[in-house]
Amino acid sequence: MSGIIAGIDVHKRVLMVALGAAAGDGKPGRFERRRFGSTSLEIANLSGWLDEHGVTEVVMESTAQYWKPVWLALEGRFRLHLAQAWSNRAPRGRKTDFKDAERLVRRYCAEELTLSFVPDAEQRQMRTLTRRRTQLARDRIRIQNQVESLLEETRIKLSGVVSDLFGVSGLRILEALAGGETDASSLAALADARLQCPAQELTEALTGAVSPVHRILLRQHLDHLQLIDRQIEELSLQTGLLMQTSSTAIARLIDIPGIGVVAAQQIVAEAGPEASAFDSAPQFSSWIGVSPGKDESAEQNHSSRTAKGNHYLRCVLCQAAQAAVRAKQSVFQQKFHRLLPRLGYTKAIWAIARHLSVVIWKILHQGVEYVEYGTVRAPEAAKRRLQRIKKQLRELGYSDELKIIQPQPQTA
Repeated sequence: MSGIIAGIDVHKRVLMVALGAAAGDGKPGRFERRRFGSTSLEIANLSGWLDEHGVTEVVMESTAQYWKPVWLALEGRFRLHLAQAWSNRAPRGRKTDFKDAERLVRRYCAEELTLSFVPDAEQRQMRTLTRRRTQLARDRIRIQNQVESLLEETRIKLSGVVSDLFGVSGLRILEALAGGETDASSLAALADARLQCPAQELTEALTGAVSPVHRILLRQHLDHLQLIDRQIEELSLQTGLLMQTSSTAIARLIDIPGIGVVAAQQIVAEAGPEASAFDSAPQFSSWIGVSPGKDESAEQNHSSRTAKGNHYLRCVLCQAAQAAVRAKQSVFQQKFHRLLPRLGYTKAIWAIARHLSVVIWKILHQGVEYVEYGTVRAPEAAKRRLQRIKKQLRELGYSDELKIIQPQPQTA
């Protein structure tokens, strides 16, 4: 590490900059300070000032979203690093803006900062699209909960007789309710013929008292739902076009039980099509936040609580894990049933999520295909089971003369 390093304490309106030379022993020399604004013109002046002083590397704090304009303006001209703010905290009573900038340089030289992973421009666009789609999906669920709460006020129990309130039958009935239809029999007749509910029971569930205020609110919820569905469709189309270059990685991820197209796109957008920023599977799992934590003192681990990690990827892996354990004869289902009695449901699901993260890293980083071993016992597993059985036999006083044989082909 050599050359001039700049530390930038980023705020909404000002940028406090400190320049220091990285010495051979890892300790920067004397600092030069300067204050800049956060407008485009001021950031351009900052870039010119850094060039004049021969700056090679820039490290800044990840303060809310205010670091992004600075990063975009300096990207490609300097080697940039984004430090998590908590790793640059100052002692109480000794905090100033310029000292924060100087501390960034010192701790970066001493390798004491926790640096964030910032992907390239194309991957950032992927993230923007997939994260927006995730937010819209959550808004859709929120609207569904609000509609169900509204129906409870009208004493209509539609969600109790249909599996999906926003399915074909549910939306058709809700549109009629918002349009002023009050007859329960007429509403029940709008249900699809494949609906698994007797007509009399459906009519009873649709009997209630809908006031004009309820109709207005229901109409607004349905209009909002249509807007969200249209935006989700637009984002899905744009995401597919942008991620065409990553179609091979997405296709390999879809082979994993519990992972669909949307989840695969989210994974590639967050980690990259090759997960090149992560040198090992444990590092990848730790970045996501599915690895057990360690709070060790006196050779005892006082807490195994996981870190927060990447929130979006954590949610995807948690959902994928709950789907993977329902895939019949999969290795994830077998592992889940093996861990469930000892760990309980929640911890067993998190163990499956970590297993999924390892598989995902191997598929992305090493470019391999997913192979399902759940229906066939691996030779290593059979050998370990044989060793356990032999140990149990010896403890019971029996002979342990056992060996693995090749299974004979069955004849019809």
